[in-house]
Amino acid sequence: MSDSATGDAGGATGDAARTTVDTDRMKDAASRVTGAAGRVTGAAGRVAGAVDEVTDAVDKVTSAADEVTGVAGQATASAGDGTRAVRAGLPEPVKHEPTLPGPVFAAHFHLPGDPTGPYTYGRDENPTWTLLERAVGELEAPGQGGAETLVFASGMAAISAVLFSELRTGDVCVLPDDGYQALPLVRAQLEAYGVEVRTAPTGGDAQLDVLDGARLLWIETPSNPGLDVCDIGRLAEAAHARGALVAVDNTLATPLGQRPLDLGADFAVASGTKQLTGHGDVLLGYVVGRDAEAMAAVRRWRKIVGAIPGPMEAWLAHRSIATLQMRVDRQSATALAVAEALRERPEVTGLRYPGLPDDPSHEIAARQMRRFGCVVSFTLPTRARADRFLDALRLVDDATSFGGVRSTAERRGRWGGDAVPEGFIRLSVGAEDPEDLVADVLRALDASAA
Repeated sequence: MSDSATGDAGGATGDAARTTVDTDRMKDAASRVTGAAGRVTGAAGRVAGAVDEVTDAVDKVTSAADEVTGVAGQATASAGDGTRAVRAGLPEPVKHEPTLPGPVFAAHFHLPGDPTGPYTYGRDENPTWTLLERAVGELEAPGQGGAETLVFASGMAAISAVLFSELRTGDVCVLPDDGYQALPLVRAQLEAYGVEVRTAPTGGDAQLDVLDGARLLWIETPSNPGLDVCDIGRLAEAAHARGALVAVDNTLATPLGQRPLDLGADFAVASGTKQLTGHGDVLLGYVVGRDAEAMAAVRRWRKIVGAIPGPMEAWLAHRSIATLQMRVDRQSATALAVAEALRERPEVTGLRYPGLPDDPSHEIAARQMRRFGCVVSFTLPTRARADRFLDALRLVDDATSFGGVRSTAERRGRWGGDAVPEGFIRLSVGAEDPEDLVADVLRALDASAA
């Protein structure tokens, strides 16, 4: 072999040796990378484990907070109405945190792993709703741990949730024929779904006569706008004996006026738009019930329809509940003073206020109500006289709805749908000084006569 060939062979051998060394180095490097990756994976696993531990700890804290809140709710169950309203639904004090946490604006929540825990998606739950629901529950069913509360976007959303979640084609539902103006619309929709709807007046417990075979009895007492009252306990007992559920619209009375669940009802339903919140700036509704299966159906309806309140509205409502007892007491006392003044006026007929001793509903109302509400109804001789009266008022706004801190009144016949005379007035008494309000009403009556 020539020297050059020998040299080439030696060079090739050297190259091969270097290649082998490089390969070994690459294998070593790969092993080190694999080892590092393994260590990173292990660290990630430990971090994930730590996150799970933290999540578990948070769940335990949340559970403990719920237990503490439950204890606090029981502690206020025997308190006075004012104390209960001021404290209702508040979380346990935390240093440097507000007494009532602000609204939580969230469409979704951090949710690693399985969807457990109280908050997953904004259509299902929200921390601001939770506090409000606890507050309403403590007012409607104080000390009753089995009661559940659900809040809705409006009173009609709450009403619809109960009716349409509980009734099926072929069922029978009993409604008042003198109730809230939107009930005829509800009746038409129920009938379109194949539900038989029967109606009877609120007064005289007339709904008893059409209960046989009913699946659900809907009570509105006092009725809006006529202010008739029925015996909730008597009707509930009769309905249950026939296998029917009982829902009571408690809007006009508020939970400080009466507690339907204590009187035998299965559901207490109300528009929180009215006196519960009392400032005319929130649309809200709620349902309170003890039967877990029935309330699960109501909750499912809320989820399907999406009839949920915004967090700001829920927070405003909770904030307003703190003054409920003061507002209700002031407004009820002034409403009685206005009713007594109207009783002396010859042009006023059909005067109704359950707190008047000679009102047709007073006897029943006095048995089941603790306060008689803020609404007074009466009739003036003509539509023109009623319109002049409303125009002459200075401390009373011509507006619909009721229960606000500013007095309102309207001629209900302008809407249609209510079986009332053309001169029928629904007056909602606010928080003005009683003497000033009575004087304004009497002055407007005088001015309207001209």
